[in-house]
Amino acid sequence: MPVFSKVDILIKSKFDMKKRTAFIGAILSLIPLGQPLIIKTGLFLSTTGLMLAVSENVYARNSAFFYNRGSDKAEKGDHNGAISDFTRAIEIDPQNDDAFYNRGHAKDELKDYKGSILDYSKAIEINPQYADAYNNRGYAKDELKDYYGAISDYTKAIEINPQYANAFKNRSISKENIGDIKGACEDAKKAVSLGDTASDNENWIKDNC
Repeated sequence: MPVFSKVDILIKSKFDMKKRTAFIGAILSLIPLGQPLIIKTGLFLSTTGLMLAVSENVYARNSAFFYNRGSDKAEKGDHNGAISDFTRAIEIDPQNDDAFYNRGHAKDELKDYKGSILDYSKAIEINPQYADAYNNRGYAKDELKDYYGAISDYTKAIEINPQYANAFKNRSISKENIGDIKGACEDAKKAVSLGDTASDNENWIKDNC
C-alpha cells in the first residue's frame, strides 16, 4: 500500500491563475474606440474616460467574469457553485480551456471522476500542451483504478514539462499500484531531484528503494 497520498500533490497544481483576465481590460476591449457605452445605471462611459461603475449585466457578457467568480467559489470550497460558473463561462467561450480544467478540478473535489475526466479531456483537446490537465486526468483515472491509463497521462505531462515533479511522484504511485516497484523508485527519486521534499515521498524511498 502507498505510504504517501497523491491527493496532497494534486491540490498544489489544481488552480493555475496565470490566465485570470482583468475585468476592465476585457470589457473595454469590446467597446469601439471613442464610442460611449450606456450602462443601465444611467452612466455614460467613453473608452477615453474613467470607468466609475459597471453593472453585472455588462460583466455577464464576458466569459472571464464567470471564470473568475467560479475560481473564487472553488477556493472557498463551493464546488457546486464553481461548476455552475465555469459552465456559464464555457457556454460563452467554448474554447476556454482553463474553465474546462477548473471545472474538472471542482468535479474531482466532489468525487465525480468520470465527469472530471471528460472536462480534462476537453481542455487537452483545446490545448494539447496542457500538462496540468494531463496530470489531473491521470489522478482521476487512478481514483477509478485505471492505473495504466493514469501512467500514460502522467507520462504525457512529463513529456510536455520534463521538470514536472508532481507528475513524476504521481506516476511513481501508479507504478507502485501495478507492482512496478523499480519504476516507482526511479520516478520517486526523480521527483525529489526536481524539488519534491515531501517527507512521505522520502520515507517511501527509504523503505522501498
